[in-house]
Amino acid sequence: MSETLTQIAPQLTAKDFATDQEVRWCPGCGDYSILAQVQKIMPGIGIPKENIVIISGIGCSSRFPYYMNTYGMHSIHGRATAVASGLKAARPELSVWIVTGDGDGLSIGGNHTIHLLRRNFDVNVLLFNNQIYGLTKGQYSPTSEEHKITKSTPMGSIDHPFNPLALAMGADASFIARSMDRDPKHLQSMLTRSYQHKGSSFLEIYQNCNIFNDGAFEIFTEKGTKLEETLFLEQGKPLVFGADRKKGIKLEGLHPVVVELGNGVTEADLWIHDENDFYKAQILVRMFDNPNKQGGHFPRPFGVFYETQRACYEDVMTMQIEEAIAGKGKGDLDKLLHGRDVWEIK
Repeated sequence: MSETLTQIAPQLTAKDFATDQEVRWCPGCGDYSILAQVQKIMPGIGIPKENIVIISGIGCSSRFPYYMNTYGMHSIHGRATAVASGLKAARPELSVWIVTGDGDGLSIGGNHTIHLLRRNFDVNVLLFNNQIYGLTKGQYSPTSEEHKITKSTPMGSIDHPFNPLALAMGADASFIARSMDRDPKHLQSMLTRSYQHKGSSFLEIYQNCNIFNDGAFEIFTEKGTKLEETLFLEQGKPLVFGADRKKGIKLEGLHPVVVELGNGVTEADLWIHDENDFYKAQILVRMFDNPNKQGGHFPRPFGVFYETQRACYEDVMTMQIEEAIAGKGKGDLDKLLHGRDVWEIK
């Protein structure tokens, strides 16, 4: 009688995903927190380090692969999504993470981003949004607000900014979410949800650039204002916010309005969040762009706005290749090159 010995893989920790490289971001940069949260959730996803790849473009956030003890590539400006698409097509078993910024991913790389999302590769896009170009020293970015005074717009920006989540909705992304650098628990939750989604996940992360755009998101992160200015989305739960959770969002037709709970208004009257409702997600991602009908403004939503399931590009591509081989046999490159299907250029 023989015994079967089972080798148990060692339990990894966040430290196992940290490299020996000196982390070279400005002291106080929000990237430190995002790096820490990614390293913390990695042991929990249960993927061997050698099967994880971090791909970045160019920008402050794009130093990320140096600090993750996984495979990685610091690619070229705006092309992280293109590089990741090729990798996922060739090696679909890998867990691929794309780290990009509002400039890298929405300006020079904007076209690549939308096509990655519509193709629905099973990858995770982490878009660090600090509403500024940090690496090149403070020029306005595609998400900078109108009238923003920067080194490249000394009289104020006249550009209308992108709404990253609305752009992702327009590109038919199958998972869309938002978090922030200064809420570690929520960010860990959103990173985990992004990984668990089968398809392209698009996670916008508000990230403070304390050198060139300090306090851009302070109203959503500081204790004195956070509870009144943020709305945390939970599946199947009413949209409630406020320091004492006495405020909520309800729909009047297609128009969201802020209401006070009490005096006959209960949570049963409020908008119930459904991550799978495409039409309500369209309203949610645009909600802060428009003023409240009753005056004032809406709280900024955080969480999963939308999730749906559809076929991933790499799976359909593999199936198509298998069907072609089954129907026509394996191709012969020499036969193709020496065939009679030729033409003359005059």
